[in-house]
Amino acid sequence: MSRVKSATRNIAFGYVGQVATALMSFVLRTVFIMHLNEQLLGVNSLYTNILSILNMAELGIGTALNFSLYGPVARNEKEKIKSYMQLYKKAYYYIALVVAILGLALSPFLKYLTKNPGNITTRDLTLYYFIFLFNTVSSYFVAYKYSLVNAEQKNYIQTNINTITKIITVLIQIVMIVVFENFYLFLLSDAAVQLIQKIFVSRFLDRMYPYLREKNVEKLSKAESDAVWKKTKALVFHKIGDVARLQTDALIISSFIEVAMAGFVDNYNLVINSVANFVNIIFNSVISSFGNLIATESREKQYSMFKVYRFFASWIYGYSCVGFMVLLTPLIVLLWGDKWALPTAAVYCILTDYYFKGDRIVLSNYKTAAGVFEPDKYLALIQGAVNLVVSIALVQTPLGLTGVYIGTIVSGLIANITKPVIIYGACFDRKATGYFVDTLKYLGSMLAVLFVSLMISRVVLVRLTFFTFILMALIITVIFNGVYLLLFGRTEEFKYLFGKVREKVTRRG
Repeated sequence: MSRVKSATRNIAFGYVGQVATALMSFVLRTVFIMHLNEQLLGVNSLYTNILSILNMAELGIGTALNFSLYGPVARNEKEKIKSYMQLYKKAYYYIALVVAILGLALSPFLKYLTKNPGNITTRDLTLYYFIFLFNTVSSYFVAYKYSLVNAEQKNYIQTNINTITKIITVLIQIVMIVVFENFYLFLLSDAAVQLIQKIFVSRFLDRMYPYLREKNVEKLSKAESDAVWKKTKALVFHKIGDVARLQTDALIISSFIEVAMAGFVDNYNLVINSVANFVNIIFNSVISSFGNLIATESREKQYSMFKVYRFFASWIYGYSCVGFMVLLTPLIVLLWGDKWALPTAAVYCILTDYYFKGDRIVLSNYKTAAGVFEPDKYLALIQGAVNLVVSIALVQTPLGLTGVYIGTIVSGLIANITKPVIIYGACFDRKATGYFVDTLKYLGSMLAVLFVSLMISRVVLVRLTFFTFILMALIITVIFNGVYLLLFGRTEEFKYLFGKVREKVTRRG
């Protein structure tokens, strides 16, 4: 199957899955808000972030091994695949043990991380946490098997399994909340379905790749295993830094403001992530295709495809960012009421980081596919330290919540400036001047559309209803896409994308 076909299939199934899970998540969040209190919503958000921090124990082994599989998969070297998968399996079993130990060691300190938990007792806080910990630890016994599926550009298999599991879980959780209004049953039902899914996935993938169960597995050569661990060591720094920058906001909010505020922010993140996940399906689905491209094509071809990838990202992230800036808080108010609205300054800071994150995702995905982990291995550590220092310092000032996200923006921009230089030099033997020129063009056009849209929204949204909300969304769609077509419709990147769309339409017709 060609790279384009593989990516298209992954994207198509990803879209279906994301629409289903997004709708279910919104329904579940609405039922949660109606039947359980805001402190429990904050605890749910906080523990999700804590377990993301504990996942730091994975430390990039999965990414390094996924990269190592691209070549053997492209060449259909089954013996070599078996060798890498055996290494992956052992590594993940050790990781599960480490996460379990770290997770248990953290449990006595939970009461210090949950400011003003209301009527939730320390005992309940601890037991809730153990359920989260069980879900995380058990996932490592299956996660490694997905690496081969993804290396073969069959990401849709994992997507479909996750979608079905999500739908079943949410339906059961809604029943538990509505009938029993019990947070324990809410968590335990999720754990039970997740466990059944893991058992099924393990057996399904064993049947899909029966040769992985064979006992005669050759050990990797010293050079091959050293290459994996060299990349892993570099990724350790990336992982620690990313966790310190991306997964600590809820912890800081819960510890310095109050645990309920983490739930308020999580409502916004639910909407943002639902759209972002929808967008990222496209970008994440082509990582394995890029891995194949890098293994088989010239640097000129790689560079031209990177520019297309980056242009498309700027269009999608710019469009969604403008929509969020104008419509995110009105949507929260329409769905759940004025009570759940955050300060405008904090929302704008969250969305500023969202926009620049779009560029970082493009850079990180290409860098991952190319296996370029060494040159910027200390960058993520610097970012993480900057985020923690700035966020903790500013959250204790009158800025409060806004200060947390100023730290996130500042630390993120470090990567937006340095990563292009590294990638252009390591992957394309070029200077990154053109990248930054394009950045200014894309950012300038987005800000112009945002200014016009905000002016129009003052008239359209003066009376907020679902009708005026949809009308404003349509206006933003017309203005943004019209401006982008006018400015960039003659570029090579747009012509390539348009050609691919026309090719598919013609073929179906």
